[in-house]
Amino acid sequence: MIGTLRKYLKGDPVIWMVIFILSIISILVVYSSTGTLAYRFQGGNTAYYILKHGVILLLGWAVIYVTHLIPYKFYAPLAQLFLFLSVPLLLITLFLGTRLNEASRWLTLPVIGLTIQTSDLAKLALIMFVARNLAIKQEAINDFKNTFLSTIAPVLIICALIAPANLSTAVLLFATCVILMFIGRMPVSYILLLGVTAVAVLSLFVAVSLWTNSQGRVRTWIHRIESFRGSDDEDSYQVEQAKIALVTGGIIGKGPGNSTQRNFLPHPYSDFIYAIIVEEYGIMGGIFVVLLYLVLFFRAGVLVRKSNRTFPAFLSAGLAVLLVFQAFINMAVAVNLLPVTGQPLPLVSMGGSSLLFTCVSLGIILSVSHGLDEEKKKETTVKEGVQTDVS
Repeated sequence: MIGTLRKYLKGDPVIWMVIFILSIISILVVYSSTGTLAYRFQGGNTAYYILKHGVILLLGWAVIYVTHLIPYKFYAPLAQLFLFLSVPLLLITLFLGTRLNEASRWLTLPVIGLTIQTSDLAKLALIMFVARNLAIKQEAINDFKNTFLSTIAPVLIICALIAPANLSTAVLLFATCVILMFIGRMPVSYILLLGVTAVAVLSLFVAVSLWTNSQGRVRTWIHRIESFRGSDDEDSYQVEQAKIALVTGGIIGKGPGNSTQRNFLPHPYSDFIYAIIVEEYGIMGGIFVVLLYLVLFFRAGVLVRKSNRTFPAFLSAGLAVLLVFQAFINMAVAVNLLPVTGQPLPLVSMGGSSLLFTCVSLGIILSVSHGLDEEKKKETTVKEGVQTDVS
Protein backbone atom coordinates (compact mmCIF):
# COMPACT_ATOMS: atom_id res chain seq x y z
CA MET A 1 0.00 0.00 0.00
CA ILE A 2 2.75 2.44 1.01
CA GLY A 3 4.78 1.46 -2.04
CA THR A 4 1.81 2.15 -4.31
CA LEU A 5 1.26 5.57 -2.75
CA ARG A 6 4.92 6.48 -3.15
CA LYS A 7 4.72 5.44 -6.80
CA TYR A 8 1.98 7.96 -7.56
CA LEU A 9 2.45 10.61 -4.84
CA LYS A 10 5.89 12.07 -5.38
CA GLY A 11 7.73 14.41 -3.09
CA ASP A 12 7.85 14.79 0.69
CA PRO A 13 5.59 12.14 2.33
CA VAL A 14 5.31 14.25 5.48
CA ILE A 15 3.78 17.13 3.52
CA TRP A 16 1.37 14.68 1.88
CA MET A 17 0.37 13.43 5.33
CA VAL A 18 -0.22 16.98 6.58
CA ILE A 19 -2.42 17.69 3.55
CA PHE A 20 -4.40 14.49 4.12
CA ILE A 21 -4.98 15.16 7.83
CA LEU A 22 -6.00 18.79 7.23
CA SER A 23 -8.43 17.60 4.56
CA ILE A 24 -10.05 15.13 6.96
CA ILE A 25 -10.33 17.86 9.61
CA SER A 26 -11.87 20.14 7.00
CA ILE A 27 -14.57 17.62 6.08
CA LEU A 28 -15.47 16.97 9.71
CA VAL A 29 -15.58 20.58 10.84
CA VAL A 30 -17.27 22.00 7.72
CA TYR A 31 -20.02 19.39 8.02
CA SER A 32 -20.51 20.29 11.67
CA SER A 33 -20.40 24.07 11.18
CA THR A 34 -22.78 24.33 8.20
CA GLY A 35 -25.84 22.86 9.92
CA THR A 36 -27.43 26.24 10.62
CA LEU A 37 -26.62 27.38 7.10
CA ALA A 38 -28.39 24.31 5.71
CA TYR A 39 -31.53 24.96 7.72
CA ARG A 40 -31.61 28.62 6.68
CA PHE A 41 -31.04 28.20 2.94
CA GLN A 42 -31.43 24.51 2.01
CA GLY A 43 -34.54 23.46 3.91
CA GLY A 44 -32.56 21.44 6.44
CA ASN A 45 -30.57 19.46 3.87
CA THR A 46 -27.36 19.18 5.88
CA ALA A 47 -25.69 17.11 3.14
CA TYR A 48 -25.81 19.96 0.62
CA TYR A 49 -22.84 21.98 1.84
CA ILE A 50 -20.63 19.05 2.78
CA LEU A 51 -21.15 17.51 -0.66
CA LYS A 52 -20.36 20.84 -2.30
CA HIS A 53 -17.27 21.26 -0.14
CA GLY A 54 -16.28 17.64 -0.75
CA VAL A 55 -16.41 18.13 -4.51
CA ILE A 56 -14.22 21.24 -4.27
CA LEU A 57 -11.82 19.41 -1.96
CA LEU A 58 -11.57 16.48 -4.38
CA LEU A 59 -10.95 18.94 -7.20
CA GLY A 60 -8.28 20.51 -5.01
CA TRP A 61 -6.58 17.16 -4.55
CA ALA A 62 -6.64 16.71 -8.33
CA VAL A 63 -5.01 20.13 -8.66
CA ILE A 64 -2.33 19.14 -6.12
CA TYR A 65 -1.66 15.91 -7.99
CA VAL A 66 -1.32 17.61 -11.38
CA THR A 67 0.78 20.55 -10.19
CA HIS A 68 3.15 18.35 -8.17
CA LEU A 69 3.99 16.35 -11.32
CA ILE A 70 4.96 19.50 -13.27
CA PRO A 71 8.72 20.15 -12.94
CA TYR A 72 9.27 23.24 -10.83
CA LYS A 73 11.38 24.91 -13.56
CA PHE A 74 8.21 25.42 -15.63
CA TYR A 75 6.76 27.67 -12.94
CA ALA A 76 9.40 30.34 -13.55
CA PRO A 77 8.06 31.48 -16.97
CA LEU A 78 4.48 31.01 -15.73
CA ALA A 79 5.15 33.55 -13.00
CA GLN A 80 5.28 36.44 -15.46
CA LEU A 81 2.17 35.26 -17.30
CA PHE A 82 0.17 34.97 -14.08
CA LEU A 83 1.39 38.38 -12.94
CA PHE A 84 0.33 40.04 -16.20
CA LEU A 85 -3.09 38.41 -15.88
CA SER A 86 -3.46 39.46 -12.25
CA VAL A 87 -3.22 43.22 -12.78
CA PRO A 88 -6.19 43.62 -15.18
CA LEU A 89 -8.23 41.08 -13.17
CA LEU A 90 -7.64 43.04 -9.97
CA LEU A 91 -8.58 46.29 -11.71
CA ILE A 92 -11.80 44.77 -13.05
CA THR A 93 -12.62 43.36 -9.63
CA LEU A 94 -11.91 46.66 -7.90
CA PHE A 95 -14.29 48.65 -10.09
CA LEU A 96 -16.77 46.07 -11.42
CA GLY A 97 -16.55 43.18 -9.00
CA THR A 98 -19.23 41.78 -6.71
CA ARG A 99 -19.48 44.05 -3.67
CA LEU A 100 -19.94 42.94 -0.07
CA ASN A 101 -19.42 45.14 3.01
CA GLU A 102 -18.26 48.02 0.78
CA ALA A 103 -15.53 45.83 -0.72
CA SER A 104 -15.15 44.40 -4.23
CA ARG A 105 -13.21 41.17 -3.72
CA TRP A 106 -15.00 38.77 -6.04
CA LEU A 107 -15.34 38.54 -9.79
CA THR A 108 -18.37 36.66 -11.11
CA LEU A 109 -17.87 34.93 -14.45
CA PRO A 110 -21.04 35.73 -16.40
CA VAL A 111 -21.40 32.53 -18.45
CA ILE A 112 -21.03 29.89 -15.74
CA GLY A 113 -21.86 32.06 -12.73
CA LEU A 114 -18.66 31.03 -10.92
CA THR A 115 -17.33 33.55 -8.38
CA ILE A 116 -13.59 33.82 -7.87
CA GLN A 117 -11.48 35.95 -5.58
CA THR A 118 -8.88 37.42 -7.92
CA SER A 119 -6.50 38.24 -5.07
CA ASP A 120 -5.88 34.48 -4.71
CA LEU A 121 -4.36 34.34 -8.20
CA ALA A 122 -2.44 37.55 -7.52
CA LYS A 123 -0.92 36.14 -4.32
CA LEU A 124 0.33 33.04 -6.08
CA ALA A 125 1.60 34.99 -9.09
CA LEU A 126 3.48 37.55 -7.00
CA ILE A 127 5.27 34.98 -4.83
CA MET A 128 6.31 33.07 -7.96
CA PHE A 129 7.53 36.28 -9.61
CA VAL A 130 9.54 37.49 -6.61
CA ALA A 131 11.14 34.05 -6.23
CA ARG A 132 12.05 34.04 -9.92
CA ASN A 133 13.41 37.58 -9.91
CA LEU A 134 15.52 37.02 -6.81
CA ALA A 135 16.91 33.80 -8.25
CA ILE A 136 17.85 35.40 -11.58
CA LYS A 137 19.53 38.43 -10.01
CA GLN A 138 21.50 36.81 -7.19
CA GLU A 139 24.76 37.93 -8.77
CA ALA A 140 23.59 41.56 -8.69
CA ILE A 141 21.50 41.43 -5.53
CA ASN A 142 22.93 44.75 -4.26
CA ASP A 143 21.93 46.64 -7.41
CA PHE A 144 19.24 49.10 -6.27
CA LYS A 145 17.80 49.92 -9.69
CA ASN A 146 17.98 46.66 -11.62
CA THR A 147 17.29 44.27 -8.72
CA PHE A 148 15.49 46.01 -5.89
CA LEU A 149 13.23 48.28 -7.93
CA SER A 150 12.43 45.60 -10.50
CA THR A 151 11.43 43.26 -7.65
CA ILE A 152 9.49 45.69 -5.52
CA ALA A 153 7.55 47.51 -8.24
CA PRO A 154 5.17 44.57 -8.93
CA VAL A 155 4.83 44.00 -5.18
CA LEU A 156 3.67 47.57 -4.61
CA ILE A 157 1.32 47.51 -7.61
CA ILE A 158 -0.37 44.22 -6.68
CA CYS A 159 -0.66 45.09 -2.98
CA ALA A 160 -2.02 48.54 -3.81
CA LEU A 161 -4.73 47.00 -6.01
CA ILE A 162 -5.69 44.48 -3.29
CA ALA A 163 -5.57 46.85 -0.29
CA PRO A 164 -8.73 48.95 -0.89
CA ALA A 165 -10.97 45.87 -0.73
CA ASN A 166 -8.86 43.50 1.37
CA LEU A 167 -6.24 45.19 3.52
CA SER A 168 -5.39 42.06 5.52
CA THR A 169 -4.53 40.11 2.37
CA ALA A 170 -2.44 43.01 1.06
CA VAL A 171 -0.51 43.27 4.33
CA LEU A 172 -0.04 39.49 4.48
CA LEU A 173 1.22 39.37 0.90
CA PHE A 174 3.50 42.39 1.38
CA ALA A 175 5.01 40.92 4.56
CA THR A 176 5.60 37.58 2.83
CA CYS A 177 7.40 39.28 -0.06
CA VAL A 178 9.55 41.25 2.39
CA ILE A 179 10.51 38.03 4.21
CA LEU A 180 11.24 36.38 0.86
CA MET A 181 13.51 39.27 -0.12
CA PHE A 182 15.32 38.91 3.20
CA ILE A 183 15.78 35.18 2.53
CA GLY A 184 16.98 36.13 -0.96
CA ARG A 185 19.81 38.23 0.54
CA MET A 186 18.36 41.59 -0.40
CA PRO A 187 20.24 44.31 1.55
CA VAL A 188 18.53 45.10 4.85
CA SER A 189 18.81 48.83 4.18
CA TYR A 190 16.64 48.42 1.07
CA ILE A 191 14.07 46.40 3.02
CA LEU A 192 13.91 49.01 5.80
CA LEU A 193 13.43 51.74 3.19
CA LEU A 194 10.60 49.71 1.71
CA GLY A 195 8.94 49.31 5.11
CA VAL A 196 9.09 53.03 5.86
CA THR A 197 7.70 53.86 2.42
CA ALA A 198 4.82 51.39 2.80
CA VAL A 199 3.83 52.80 6.20
CA ALA A 200 3.99 56.35 4.85
CA VAL A 201 1.83 55.53 1.81
CA LEU A 202 -0.78 53.70 3.90
CA SER A 203 -0.90 56.55 6.43
CA LEU A 204 -1.33 59.08 3.62
CA PHE A 205 -4.16 57.02 2.12
CA VAL A 206 -5.99 56.82 5.45
CA ALA A 207 -5.45 60.53 6.15
CA VAL A 208 -6.76 61.59 2.73
CA SER A 209 -9.77 59.28 3.07
CA LEU A 210 -10.65 60.72 6.46
CA TRP A 211 -10.05 64.32 5.37
CA THR A 212 -12.26 64.00 2.28
CA ASN A 213 -14.85 62.03 4.27
CA SER A 214 -14.80 59.30 1.59
CA GLN A 215 -13.89 56.69 4.16
CA GLY A 216 -15.23 53.55 2.46
CA ARG A 217 -13.08 50.65 3.62
CA VAL A 218 -11.18 52.89 6.01
CA ARG A 219 -14.34 53.09 8.11
CA THR A 220 -14.46 49.28 8.14
CA TRP A 221 -10.82 49.11 9.27
CA ILE A 222 -11.51 51.58 12.08
CA HIS A 223 -14.61 49.69 13.21
CA ARG A 224 -12.69 46.41 13.33
CA ILE A 225 -9.96 47.96 15.44
CA GLU A 226 -12.59 49.45 17.75
CA SER A 227 -14.38 46.10 18.03
CA PHE A 228 -11.04 44.49 18.88
CA ARG A 229 -10.80 47.01 21.74
CA GLY A 230 -14.26 46.03 22.95
CA SER A 231 -16.90 48.24 21.28
CA ASP A 232 -20.38 46.82 20.65
CA ASP A 233 -20.81 45.87 16.98
CA GLU A 234 -21.00 42.80 14.77
CA ASP A 235 -17.27 42.09 14.80
CA SER A 236 -17.22 42.30 18.59
CA TYR A 237 -20.20 39.91 18.68
CA GLN A 238 -18.30 37.41 16.54
CA VAL A 239 -15.28 37.59 18.81
CA GLU A 240 -17.40 37.08 21.93
CA GLN A 241 -19.07 34.02 20.45
CA ALA A 242 -15.67 32.66 19.45
CA LYS A 243 -14.44 33.14 23.02
CA ILE A 244 -17.41 31.15 24.32
CA ALA A 245 -16.55 28.35 21.88
CA LEU A 246 -12.93 28.31 23.04
CA VAL A 247 -13.80 28.28 26.74
CA THR A 248 -16.52 25.64 26.56
CA GLY A 249 -14.31 23.36 24.48
CA GLY A 250 -12.06 22.67 27.44
CA ILE A 251 -9.15 20.26 27.15
CA ILE A 252 -10.65 17.51 25.00
CA GLY A 253 -13.71 19.29 23.52
CA LYS A 254 -17.37 18.44 23.25
CA GLY A 255 -16.83 15.89 20.51
CA PRO A 256 -17.38 15.95 16.73
CA GLY A 257 -20.65 17.57 15.71
CA ASN A 258 -21.50 18.83 19.21
CA SER A 259 -20.70 22.50 18.76
CA THR A 260 -23.29 24.97 20.03
CA GLN A 261 -21.57 28.20 18.97
CA ARG A 262 -21.93 27.25 15.30
CA ASN A 263 -25.51 28.42 15.76
CA PHE A 264 -24.37 31.91 16.80
CA LEU A 265 -21.16 32.61 14.91
CA PRO A 266 -21.91 34.33 11.56
CA HIS A 267 -19.12 32.46 9.70
CA PRO A 268 -18.23 29.32 11.68
CA TYR A 269 -17.26 27.45 8.50
CA SER A 270 -14.67 29.96 7.28
CA ASP A 271 -13.38 32.94 9.28
CA PHE A 272 -13.99 31.37 12.71
CA ILE A 273 -13.63 27.69 11.89
CA TYR A 274 -10.71 27.39 14.32
CA ALA A 275 -13.05 28.31 17.18
CA ILE A 276 -15.31 25.40 16.18
CA ILE A 277 -12.28 23.08 16.06
CA VAL A 278 -11.33 24.01 19.62
CA GLU A 279 -14.93 23.75 20.83
CA GLU A 280 -15.39 20.26 19.42
CA TYR A 281 -11.87 18.88 19.84
CA GLY A 282 -10.62 20.95 22.75
CA ILE A 283 -7.33 22.66 23.35
CA MET A 284 -5.56 19.45 22.37
CA GLY A 285 -7.25 19.53 18.98
CA GLY A 286 -6.39 23.21 18.55
CA ILE A 287 -2.73 22.55 19.38
CA PHE A 288 -2.69 19.61 16.97
CA VAL A 289 -3.86 21.86 14.11
CA VAL A 290 -1.18 24.44 14.98
CA LEU A 291 1.45 21.69 14.93
CA LEU A 292 0.31 20.55 11.49
CA TYR A 293 1.01 23.99 10.03
CA LEU A 294 4.32 24.17 11.88
CA VAL A 295 5.29 20.80 10.40
CA LEU A 296 4.44 22.12 6.93
CA PHE A 297 6.60 25.17 7.60
CA PHE A 298 9.46 23.02 8.89
CA ARG A 299 9.35 20.65 5.91
CA ALA A 300 9.44 23.63 3.54
CA GLY A 301 12.52 24.81 5.43
CA VAL A 302 14.08 21.38 4.83
CA LEU A 303 13.50 21.84 1.11
CA VAL A 304 15.28 25.19 1.23
CA ARG A 305 18.25 23.58 2.98
CA LYS A 306 18.37 20.65 0.52
CA SER A 307 18.15 22.80 -2.61
CA ASN A 308 21.27 23.65 -4.57
CA ARG A 309 19.31 26.07 -6.75
CA THR A 310 17.89 29.40 -5.69
CA PHE A 311 14.55 29.41 -7.52
CA PRO A 312 13.06 26.24 -5.98
CA ALA A 313 14.34 27.28 -2.56
CA PHE A 314 12.76 30.74 -2.77
CA LEU A 315 9.56 29.40 -4.34
CA SER A 316 8.86 26.78 -1.67
CA ALA A 317 9.86 29.17 1.14
CA GLY A 318 7.61 31.98 -0.12
CA LEU A 319 4.55 29.79 -0.60
CA ALA A 320 5.02 28.07 2.76
CA VAL A 321 5.40 31.39 4.58
CA LEU A 322 2.26 32.72 2.90
CA LEU A 323 0.14 29.67 3.81
CA VAL A 324 1.39 29.33 7.38
CA PHE A 325 1.13 33.07 8.12
CA GLN A 326 -2.42 33.04 6.79
CA ALA A 327 -3.23 30.09 9.06
CA PHE A 328 -1.79 31.82 12.10
CA ILE A 329 -3.73 35.01 11.32
CA ASN A 330 -6.98 33.04 11.11
CA MET A 331 -6.27 31.31 14.41
CA ALA A 332 -5.12 34.53 16.07
CA VAL A 333 -8.42 36.20 15.13
CA ALA A 334 -10.38 33.28 16.60
CA VAL A 335 -8.56 33.63 19.94
CA ASN A 336 -8.85 37.46 19.86
CA LEU A 337 -5.17 38.20 19.37
CA LEU A 338 -5.90 40.17 16.17
CA PRO A 339 -8.87 42.16 14.84
CA VAL A 340 -11.26 40.36 12.49
CA THR A 341 -9.59 40.04 9.08
CA GLY A 342 -11.63 37.55 7.04
CA GLN A 343 -8.68 35.28 6.30
CA PRO A 344 -9.73 31.61 5.83
CA LEU A 345 -7.84 28.72 7.42
CA PRO A 346 -5.87 27.18 4.52
CA LEU A 347 -7.20 23.80 3.35
CA VAL A 348 -9.68 23.69 6.26
CA SER A 349 -12.18 26.53 5.78
CA MET A 350 -15.02 26.05 3.35
CA GLY A 351 -14.32 27.94 0.15
CA GLY A 352 -14.02 27.89 -3.60
CA SER A 353 -11.17 29.73 -5.32
CA SER A 354 -9.31 30.21 -2.04
CA LEU A 355 -9.20 26.46 -1.41
CA LEU A 356 -8.19 25.68 -4.99
CA PHE A 357 -5.34 28.20 -5.04
CA THR A 358 -4.17 26.85 -1.67
CA CYS A 359 -4.01 23.45 -3.35
CA VAL A 360 -2.01 24.92 -6.24
CA SER A 361 0.50 26.32 -3.73
CA LEU A 362 0.80 22.98 -1.96
CA GLY A 363 1.21 21.22 -5.30
CA ILE A 364 4.06 23.55 -6.26
CA ILE A 365 5.81 22.92 -2.92
CA LEU A 366 5.51 19.18 -3.57
CA SER A 367 6.79 19.74 -7.11
CA VAL A 368 9.92 21.32 -5.64
CA SER A 369 10.29 18.39 -3.25
CA HIS A 370 9.85 15.88 -6.09
CA GLY A 371 12.33 17.76 -8.28
CA LEU A 372 14.96 17.84 -5.54
CA ASP A 373 14.54 14.10 -4.96
CA GLU A 374 15.04 13.42 -8.67
CA GLU A 375 18.13 15.63 -8.81
CA LYS A 376 19.57 13.82 -5.79
CA LYS A 377 18.97 10.44 -7.45
CA LYS A 378 20.74 11.62 -10.61
CA GLU A 379 23.71 12.91 -8.61
CA THR A 380 23.92 9.60 -6.74
CA THR A 381 23.79 7.66 -10.01
CA VAL A 382 26.55 9.78 -11.52
CA LYS A 383 28.75 9.38 -8.43
CA GLU A 384 28.25 5.61 -8.44
CA GLY A 385 29.11 5.52 -12.14
CA VAL A 386 32.32 7.50 -11.56
CA GLN A 387 33.33 5.22 -8.69
CA THR A 388 32.70 2.15 -10.86
CA ASP A 389 34.88 3.57 -13.66
CA VAL A 390 37.70 4.37 -11.22
CA SER A 391 37.62 0.92 -9.65
